[in-house]
Amino acid sequence: MLKDFSDRTRNEDHALFLLIKKRDKEAFTVVYQKYHRYLYTLAFKYLKDEQMVDDVIQHVFVKLWDSTKDIDVEVNLKNYLYTMVKNKILNIIRDHKELVSLNYENAQIAIPYDEDIHKKLEDKQMSLLLYKGIDLLPPQKKEVCLRKLNTSDSNQRIADKMGISIHTVKSHYQESLKMLREYFKEIK
Repeated sequence: MLKDFSDRTRNEDHALFLLIKKRDKEAFTVVYQKYHRYLYTLAFKYLKDEQMVDDVIQHVFVKLWDSTKDIDVEVNLKNYLYTMVKNKILNIIRDHKELVSLNYENAQIAIPYDEDIHKKLEDKQMSLLLYKGIDLLPPQKKEVCLRKLNTSDSNQRIADKMGISIHTVKSHYQESLKMLREYFKEIK
């Protein structure tokens, strides 16, 4: 399921990138909202200075808007933005070595933490999508799914609480899973 989410994100990013190439301001806004926090966190980790970080992020998004129309190869948008931020940070470090080099060296040690944050953000987004899908289920199926997800109740306990048979609980849950699979295929 996480691989599907990753593929969907990559496809969505590619579509957004193509729209930005066509000068679509709404697509640019979506990319900005989607990646601003991630890029800001990355830059702050190395620079430890809000003004410098703001300048880096502004530079990257201006460059994205200005240079995208000239790019004729397929680009992984997230990696492209990440690379632009890293390059800008390295330029700042080169130009202001005494000011930021120590922070940069210290930040290199903690790189797995950054990947952890990104993984947690992806997991949270996936969880939000799951709950959004559950909200679309019919009331009893929704209740069964939520009880299965949020409690450690057995099927029998769920049946007792809802006043339905254990067979109905199992049936609702199986049908809900099928409906959720279809939901995820549609949003892919």
